[in-house]
Amino acid sequence: MNVHIDISSESEELGRRAARKIAALLNSAIEEKGSTRIILSTGKSQFETLSFLVRENVDWTKVEMFHLDEYIDLPETHPASFRRYLKERFVSKVNLKCAYFVDGERSIPYLSEKLCEKEVDVGVIGIGENGHIAFNDPPADFDTEDAYKVVVLDERCRRQQLGEGWFPSLDSVPEKAVSMCVRKIMKCNHIVSAVPHKVKAEAVFKTITAGVSPLVPATILKTHPDWSLFLDSESASLLMPL
Repeated sequence: MNVHIDISSESEELGRRAARKIAALLNSAIEEKGSTRIILSTGKSQFETLSFLVRENVDWTKVEMFHLDEYIDLPETHPASFRRYLKERFVSKVNLKCAYFVDGERSIPYLSEKLCEKEVDVGVIGIGENGHIAFNDPPADFDTEDAYKVVVLDERCRRQQLGEGWFPSLDSVPEKAVSMCVRKIMKCNHIVSAVPHKVKAEAVFKTITAGVSPLVPATILKTHPDWSLFLDSESASLLMPL
């Protein structure tokens, strides 16, 4: 199993450590190649990591950012829009070389072309309550070579979005999204996963203890040659007896 697990006592320290790791990887790539590329996750679990990452000493003018996933037919003005999330919490706070956003199904060809132009150094990839990575819900497609595709969200994924407070009711959570696909995520040179909070404990436990399976999509991260998993005491709670 190719994973380095870092456990903090609380989520703020997790965010600080994860951000420090991400910054170090970006700086190393900039030093080696003159520029770098990063994929960013969103959601409540990424609050602390992004808040510390924007304070790190990185030459952001040499960084290209790619957006991981987004609901279909959700305007950017909606509180749950991941475009809005990234612009408010990250893009507006650093001077990026450029940022590429998922904006509906029509954006797939352009995003796919740009993403495939050259390698991505760092993928910041969260793990959902149902074990998803990006919006690749179980059973996830591990085989497609597509960079992005339209996916149908399962009920547990939609309930997670409701539980995080982004929507007023389950019926208001979109049923479809555009997501970066698993194979493209796995082509990142380095993957960093920041996974805090008690609600993620079951998914973390299954990810670490189960065999690699589309039924727990995050298990495929264990096959990546450089995966760092940052947990807090709550998300790691079911691993403690191991």
